[in-house]
Amino acid sequence: MTSPGALPLYQAKAEFFRMLGHPVRIRVLELLAAGPTSVRDLLAAIEIGPAGLSQQLAVLRRSGIVSARREGTTVIYSLAGVEVVDLLAAARRILTEVLVGQTEALTDPTAPEIPAG
Repeated sequence: MTSPGALPLYQAKAEFFRMLGHPVRIRVLELLAAGPTSVRDLLAAIEIGPAGLSQQLAVLRRSGIVSARREGTTVIYSLAGVEVVDLLAAARRILTEVLVGQTEALTDPTAPEIPAG
């Protein structure tokens, strides 16, 4: 039984994946996997305006998977833990397997043809 106000684990996982469900957030995490990065460098690597990036970084900060520190006037972001890197690598492996499977199905001469509709 869950305590009042606590989400069941499956719901918490769904919320976590929903939080990851934005291309800019995924790209930020990929960039931060290489090491701490300034906002200026993130802006240079991602085609988004400062306000949009700020909004996406705020979502990632609230989730606790990234942290920020200030060095003078520069804000540096980093991953809060290495588990996110493992998750991104797992997603890449899964997507690669799916795409390879789809490609094999498309090029299989014994596969039945799909009628044009």
